[in-house]
Amino acid sequence: MPKKKTGARKKAEKQKMRQKEIRQAKDNVSIVDHPCNFVMECDKCRRRQKTRAFCYFCSSVQKLPVCASCAKTKCMMKSGDCVIKHPGQYTTGMGMVGAICDYCEAWVCHGRKCLSTHACECPLQDALCLECERGIWDSGGRFFKCAYCDNFLCEDDQFEHQASCQILEAENFKCVSCNRHGQYSCMRCKTAYCDDHVKRKGAKITKGQPVTCPKCGHETKETKDLSVSTRNYDYGRQTEDDEASGGWGYASYGGYGGYSYGNADDDDDDDDDESEEEDEEEDVSNPLSDLNLGATYAGGYQEEYNKYED
Repeated sequence: MPKKKTGARKKAEKQKMRQKEIRQAKDNVSIVDHPCNFVMECDKCRRRQKTRAFCYFCSSVQKLPVCASCAKTKCMMKSGDCVIKHPGQYTTGMGMVGAICDYCEAWVCHGRKCLSTHACECPLQDALCLECERGIWDSGGRFFKCAYCDNFLCEDDQFEHQASCQILEAENFKCVSCNRHGQYSCMRCKTAYCDDHVKRKGAKITKGQPVTCPKCGHETKETKDLSVSTRNYDYGRQTEDDEASGGWGYASYGGYGGYSYGNADDDDDDDDDESEEEDEEEDVSNPLSDLNLGATYAGGYQEEYNKYED
């Protein structure tokens, strides 16, 4: 029979599992919740911006800097982890900081762990906005990641980009390698793949994990789970007046000198309409010409009025 677990052993196992979950959760922290991407309000100019060592607008130093790795504002470490020793004394402000990160432009505390690991783990190392191509040093706001293509976006372009990101670079949902329906879509390269081509030969597929794109290696999602649309044009084959042209797709296309590719009877119908409009105008003008209105101002009515005044 196995030995019965004691209370201390059960407590140690629970603590071990809890620490493992904390380590896994730390690796999956969203870029919005990371300390190097917090919201900061300047003490001098009162402008909201991304946390950084110096204000982006007035270049002033903050009173309570925040560590970009551990998010602390006061060092209460009593052990030997601090590079700058302060036994029996808590440090805040400039006495707590140890360096400035070259990637996120934020303070890093003087802890040995933060100084040695933050530069390698900084989530804003490759932060460059996909729309405006600005980095951390060129933009004052926070940085985000697109929920579909997983690219970096600045605070000014995040909503505009995500509203137009779910569009495939094709006119239909067919696979780019064959003519079958694309069951999986890659929102980074804007292509769709069928089940056979996305699960290609030689690809490593882990159970429970999303399948990667054959082109860029980004995670793919099922097309039915996404609200994607296809590429459309306002000219050429995809015109809006196909019904008016009698089924001809090039009815309103003016690329070849303004010629119309509709039905041949369109010109005759236009001539008949013009002749009918001229006849209607003549019918309306004839009865009005025979109408007698009597003495008017233009016909001498003013002269008779002057006689009565004299």
